[in-house]
Amino acid sequence: MNQHIGTKCVQAGYRPNNGEPRQIPIVQSTTFRYESSEAMGKLFDLEAAGYFYTRLQNPTNDYVAAKIAALEGGTAGMLTSSGQAANFFAVFNVASAGDHVVSSASIYGGTFNLFNVTMRRMGIDFTFVQPDASEEELNAAFKPNTKAVFGETIANPALSVLDIERFAKVAHEHGVPLIVDNTFPTPINCRPFEWGCDIVTHSTTKYMDGHGAGVGGCIVDSGNFDWSAHKDKFPGLTTPDESYHGIVYTEKFGQGGAFITKCTAQLMRDFGSIQSPMNAFLLNLGLESLHLRMKRHSENGQKVAEWLEADPRVAWVNYPGLKSNRYYALAQKYLPNGSCGVVSFGVKGGRPAAEKFMANLKIAAIETHVADARSCVLHPANATHRQLSDEELAACGVGPDMIRLSLGIEDCEDLIADLDQALGGV
Repeated sequence: MNQHIGTKCVQAGYRPNNGEPRQIPIVQSTTFRYESSEAMGKLFDLEAAGYFYTRLQNPTNDYVAAKIAALEGGTAGMLTSSGQAANFFAVFNVASAGDHVVSSASIYGGTFNLFNVTMRRMGIDFTFVQPDASEEELNAAFKPNTKAVFGETIANPALSVLDIERFAKVAHEHGVPLIVDNTFPTPINCRPFEWGCDIVTHSTTKYMDGHGAGVGGCIVDSGNFDWSAHKDKFPGLTTPDESYHGIVYTEKFGQGGAFITKCTAQLMRDFGSIQSPMNAFLLNLGLESLHLRMKRHSENGQKVAEWLEADPRVAWVNYPGLKSNRYYALAQKYLPNGSCGVVSFGVKGGRPAAEKFMANLKIAAIETHVADARSCVLHPANATHRQLSDEELAACGVGPDMIRLSLGIEDCEDLIADLDQALGGV
C-alpha cells in the first residue's frame, strides 16, 4: 500500500512481530553474541545480514534510517553521529585524494569549512559555484577528475534555493551524482529524488529531531544512479574491495544498495561516526510528529517574514516564501507547501543594532542551533561562520548584519509581539 508521508512518519521503518515491543527498542549494546565464530565470520565477510559491533551498525539505528529512507523515497539509508559526518561520508564515499567536487558556495559554514579546508588537506579539490549558476557556469566548473556535485536545498543561513533539476542535469551529463543536503525543508516540504538528486543528507539534529535532544545525521541513497555505467569514475564501488575479500559492491548489493553498504563497511568501520542508539530513539520520536511540526514551522516563518518586511525598522528580509525574494519562483517549484521556519534579516543600524535586538528578545534564545520546536536566534558572522573571511562570508551569502531567526512552533502572535518589543528597544 502506497502510504501518505504523514503515515510514514509514524509507521515506516519498524513493524513489530507478535509479542515484540510496539515502540522501536533501544538496543543499547556495543556487541552481539553468536553461537560460533563461523556465524560471526559470515558477517565480517558481508555474506550474512546481522550485527556484531555497534560502531558499524545497530538495530535501533537501522530502524530509524529505514524510516527516513522511506520518507525520502530512497532505497537505503544510514545514520551518522552528526550532519557534518553525513556530508563528509557522502562525499568521501565517492571522492578520494586526487579527485575533485563541484559544490554550491551557498552552504552551511561548517560544511564549507569541511570542504574548503579539511578535505582539501586530504587531497580532494573543490570548486564553489553560486546556487543559481547557469548551465554554462556549472559546466565550466567541472574537471576530468570531478566525482560529485553538492548543494543544499535551502542553504543555511543564506536561504538560497537550489535549482535541483538544473544541478542534477549537469551532474548527470558529466557522469557524476548530485548530493543534496535536505535538512531545512525535510522530506515533508521537498523530496529531492523526485527532481533528479541521487544522494540526500540530513542533519537530523534539526527539524527531524526537532527538540534539541540529540545530535545526528543521515544519508539516503535514491538507488537511481548507475555506478556501473561509470565504472572508471567510481572504482571503490565497481572494483574489488580487498579489505572485504574482494567484494564488488555494485555486483554484491546492486545499484540500490552499493553506496550505503560501502559507506557502512568502509567509512563507518574506519571512522566510527555512529549515532548512539539512544539518540536514534529520540530522533524517531521527533520523526513521528515531523509532518505536523513542519506545517507550523513553515506557517510561522511565512507570517513573521511578511511582518518583518513591512516593518520600517528592518533593513532587509530574506525568506524564499516572500514574493519579493529572488528565489520565490524556485521555492514555488520545489517547495509549494512551505519552505521552513528560518528567516534571515537585518536591522537598521547594522551589526551593533543586530546584537542589541537579539539581547532584547524574550522568547527566542541566542544559541548555536536552528530548526527547533523552540524559537532561537543567532548572528552567523559571529558564530557558525566565524572562521570565514569577509570574502568567504560574501560567497556564502552571509553579511555582517545578518540575523538568523529560527521560528519554533509557538503561537505566532506571541513571536511577533516579541520581535516588536525587541525592535523597539534598539
